Amino acid sequence: MYESDLTKFMRQYLQQHPEEIASQRVGRAAWWDKDAATRTEPLEPENSPKSGGAEYTFKPSNKT
Repeated sequence: MYESDLTKFMRQYLQQHPEEIASQRVGRAAWWDKDAATRTEPLEPENSPKSGGAEYTFKPSNKT
């Protein structure tokens, strides 16, 4: 099975520095591992595109 040089490096690095695994878990828990009750709602975009209202902005010319 193929394993890239980067993957080999990371495996070796994490074996030599096991404290990094704990640091990764703390960081992941802070940003990603949250249940639905503790997640905040995403912010509403300030300049969200709105549909409708501009369909007839451009009128066809009568030139043929």
